[in-house]
Amino acid sequence: MLNKAQALKNEIINLRRDIHQHPELGFQEFRTAALVADTLNEIGIEAKAGVGRTGVVAQIGTGDGPTIAIRADMDALPILEATDTPYCSTHDGVMHACGHDAHTAILLGAAHLLKQSLAEDNWHGNVRFLFQPSEEAFDASGVSGATAMIEDGALDGVDAVIALHVWSTHESGKILMQDGFSLAAVDQFKAWIYGDGGHGAYPHSGADPLFMLGPILNAIYAIPSRRINPLRPSVLSLGQISGGAAPNVIPNEVYMQGTIRSFEQPVRELLWAELERALKLAETLGGRYKLQIEKGYPSLFNDAQVNGWMREVAQEMIGETAVQDTEFGMGAEDFAYMAQKAPGAMFMLGAALDDGIVRGHHTDIFDIDENVLPLGTAVLAETARRFVTGSLSN
Repeated sequence: MLNKAQALKNEIINLRRDIHQHPELGFQEFRTAALVADTLNEIGIEAKAGVGRTGVVAQIGTGDGPTIAIRADMDALPILEATDTPYCSTHDGVMHACGHDAHTAILLGAAHLLKQSLAEDNWHGNVRFLFQPSEEAFDASGVSGATAMIEDGALDGVDAVIALHVWSTHESGKILMQDGFSLAAVDQFKAWIYGDGGHGAYPHSGADPLFMLGPILNAIYAIPSRRINPLRPSVLSLGQISGGAAPNVIPNEVYMQGTIRSFEQPVRELLWAELERALKLAETLGGRYKLQIEKGYPSLFNDAQVNGWMREVAQEMIGETAVQDTEFGMGAEDFAYMAQKAPGAMFMLGAALDDGIVRGHHTDIFDIDENVLPLGTAVLAETARRFVTGSLSN
């Protein structure tokens, strides 16, 4: 399968570059979806557009038997690209800075290979291709691409779901895998501390929210280390604090916002409660507070059996030493919603360019080594092929 994917290398790269040049934000992937549907139709696979608003779904197989789904996200980010590649974004202020262009091209390559397999191998099931919009953000109603597709039935009847994510800062051609909790649940919060305000020369005449901020910050930063079991991963980070506008004026409020990360739901809920308790210190000190928590993606749980299927395929293709079992970190992925609907797993595909420049995700210089695209294509396609032909070993 890897040899067959290598034969498609130029086509996969060209697709990735086409998508990269024409990035689209979440739920605006109209051109990308049309490109996906047209490419699938050229392969001989009937595509259904408009699933999850701007998503595309297609399926091939016997009609009966189990079904495995493969997911790729399609959306870009609101970033002005600063690279000088010949395939640089042509849309000012919008850029594929997370590799979703590569994911989409890889899945189109896998669809091509699996269409060939359907004609050559003895299938006993189905493969569903999920081209998902808006992984990067919720809309105003709190809907992301994965939840929108699930609501439209894209995961109905699916017995397993797999995906990959390119990793621009990890050695090219290496594959990273992790069983169990792999990426974090992510929540955002906004908080206001209210006092009375007043003249800086007379601080005793009112409640100072900047003074309240000190003990509140200590309490917030102590939550992961003093209120959460150290064997249960958690992160609580502040990203903004603002208050006041003049050196001799005590403001009447201080604003802050930050992020909350966790793996397990009880820990997630405890972090919410402890943040509330920390902010209540404002009341003890004569002030008031308001807290808004915006609940985001759940944590991604990689099913050990599904992960094992992809691990075995990858090890056979590139050797055991190139497949590494390691933690992913406290980032987040809305593929987690799909992995809640069916046993699922995602692996990370190292794709760092060998030029000494760190091209981090969500930065304006993001780029990847396109030589890894056939490998990602082959691992996904071969895993699905073995699923539908009953040739998985575990």
